Amino acid sequence: MLKALGKILAAAALISAIVPPAAAHDIPTDITIQAFFKPEGERLHYLLRVPLKAMREVEFPKRGPGFLDLARIDEYLQDAATQWIAQFTDIEEGGTRLPKPEIAAARVSLESDKSFAAYETALDHVRGARLPDNTELYWEQAMFDVLMDYPIQSDRSEFAIHPRYERLGLRVVTAMRFIPPTGVVRAFEFLGDPGLVRLDPRWYQAALRFVEMGFFHILDGTDHLLFLFCLVIPFRRWRPLIAVVTSFTVAHSITLIASAFNLGPDALWFPPLIETLIAISILYMALENIVGSNIGRRWMITFGFGLVHGFGFSFALRETLQFAGSHLLTSLLSFNVGVELGQLLVLVLLIPGLELLFRFGVAERIGTIILSTIIAHTAWHWMTERADKLRQYHFQWPELTATFMLTVIRWLIIAVVLAFFAWLVLLRRGRDTLPAENPEID
Repeated sequence: MLKALGKILAAAALISAIVPPAAAHDIPTDITIQAFFKPEGERLHYLLRVPLKAMREVEFPKRGPGFLDLARIDEYLQDAATQWIAQFTDIEEGGTRLPKPEIAAARVSLESDKSFAAYETALDHVRGARLPDNTELYWEQAMFDVLMDYPIQSDRSEFAIHPRYERLGLRVVTAMRFIPPTGVVRAFEFLGDPGLVRLDPRWYQAALRFVEMGFFHILDGTDHLLFLFCLVIPFRRWRPLIAVVTSFTVAHSITLIASAFNLGPDALWFPPLIETLIAISILYMALENIVGSNIGRRWMITFGFGLVHGFGFSFALRETLQFAGSHLLTSLLSFNVGVELGQLLVLVLLIPGLELLFRFGVAERIGTIILSTIIAHTAWHWMTERADKLRQYHFQWPELTATFMLTVIRWLIIAVVLAFFAWLVLLRRGRDTLPAENPEID
C-alpha cells in the first residue's frame, strides 16, 4: 500500500515538473492613463489610452514568438474595455448616474504613437484604420485606446466622474482633460481612486470639499499638531490662547493664499527649505517652553512661524486645487476653515487632557519641561534629516527679471501691510496697559 502511494506521488511530481504552470500576468507597477472628457450635443465622448498590460486577466490571442494576433483581437478588446474600464467608470449628469456606455471603438496602438497629444487627433486615430494584421507587437508594449459614448440630456449639464481604476496597477495615475462647450480646457490628475470628482463644481460644492480637506489635513499633519501642542502647553486658558492661535491662523492664511496665486518661489529647493523651517519652529517653541515663555511675545513669534506653515499647507494643496473649478479663492478660504475646525478639535481635546495631567499626574512646571523635551528631541531629528535633504539642492540666486522684481514688490507690499497691522496691535496693547487716569474732582 505504501509502495503504491509512493508511486502515485512520484508520478504526480513528474507530471507537475513536465507540464508548465499556467501563465499569470503580474500586476503592473506604474500605469498612466490619458483621458479626454467631452460632452457634445446629446452625446458624451469619453476617450482613454491605457497600457494594454493593465488588462492582465485577458488572454489576448497571440502568434509566432508572442506577437499579438491583430486579426483576431477585436472581440477581446471589446471585452477588455467593458470589464476593465466601462465597469469601473461612473459618470453623473446633474446628480443622476448615466447608464453604462457604448464601446464605440477599441484599438491597439504602438507606444510611439503621439495622437493623444490632443483630443481631435486622438479621436481621429481611434475612429481611423487599425494597425495592419502583420504588425509585430508584443502584448507588454501595446497601448489600448477606447472610445466610450454616453447619452446625455445636454452638453451644458453639470458632470461628475468617479474613475475607479486603482486595480489596474500598483500605482495608477489618470491624466484627464475636461473639454466643455465653452472651449476652456480643464486638466485633472488623479492618483488611484479620487472618489467622485465634480468637473465644474458649484461654489458650495467646492467649499464643502475643501473644508473636509483642511480638517483632515491638520489631523494628519504630525508636525503641525506638534507645533500646536507646543503653543498649548504653557497657556491652557482660552483667553491668552485666542491671540496666539489667531496670529497663527492669519499668518498661514496669508502665505497659503499667496502661494496658490503663484506668488511664492517655485524652485526645487523651496519645499525642503520650508519643511526644515517647520521643524525649526517646533524645536524653538519647545525650547521656549523649557526656559519660560511670555504670552506678550509668543503671538508675534507664532505669526512669523505661521507664515512658514502656510507654505507647508500650500504644498498639500497643489494637487487638490484642480477640484476647485473656477472657485479658487472660495476653496482656499474653505480649506482654512477646515484647518481651523481641526485645530479647534485638537484644542478641545488637549486642554482638558493637560489640565488632568498637571493636576493628578505631575507638577505643571516639571510636566511642561518633560513634554517639551520629548517634542524638542523629535523636532531635532526632523530638522537634521530635512536639512540633509536640503543640502542636496544647489541654491541659485534668481535672475533680476521684470517678473522677479514684480514678485518682490508684491511681497514688500504684503510685508508693509503686515507691519502696519502689527503696529496697530502693539499700539492697542500698549494703551490697554497704561494706568487709568483719575477723574477730576470739582
